[in-house]
Amino acid sequence: MAQAKINAKANEGRFCRSSSMADRSSRLLESLDQLELRVEALREAATAVEQEKEILLEMIHSIQNSQDMRQISDGEREELNLTANRLMGRTLTVEVSVETIRNPQQQESLKHATRIIDEVVNKFLDDLGNAKNHLMSLYSACLSEVPPGPVDQKFQSIVIGCALEDQKKIKRRLETLLRNIENSDKAIKLLEHSKGAGSKTLQQNAESKFK
Repeated sequence: MAQAKINAKANEGRFCRSSSMADRSSRLLESLDQLELRVEALREAATAVEQEKEILLEMIHSIQNSQDMRQISDGEREELNLTANRLMGRTLTVEVSVETIRNPQQQESLKHATRIIDEVVNKFLDDLGNAKNHLMSLYSACLSEVPPGPVDQKFQSIVIGCALEDQKKIKRRLETLLRNIENSDKAIKLLEHSKGAGSKTLQQNAESKFK
């Protein structure tokens, strides 16, 4: 009888220790789950800052190369460029880096995709029209919805092999390049229009002198 009580107490102690360890493990796991949410929130916030920095630099650059900038006095343009350069310098002081964890295959896919985009960018000066069309097909390859134009199937398979974060960055880079081309096209057309209008005015003035 006494031996039975001793065994019961020993079993009870083991049960209490086991129960306590399980509770402690559960609490630790819950804490880690909460920390994981905060880590992901941190990465998302840092990525948002990265994107905001890219957008700000693009906007400053766009203003500096805008048609309006060409149609003001030299003094005003110099003053505005000083302000734009100051803003760009302050923007560049913000350093945010979100590293993406990749396996060897994803690393290779990213290198391949980057190399393809760089090759198209290097052709801008030689043939802007074809380069733009090629970029559009690369961008269409990154869309989840039905693209408006042709898709570069080879590039699409390469992008699919990249890490998800890299896929988003590739898409953003292509969007930026296409916007820059669009802005360049508009600037060239406006410049040609202003030159054409100026030539027409000069011709009219010349003709009026002979009349």
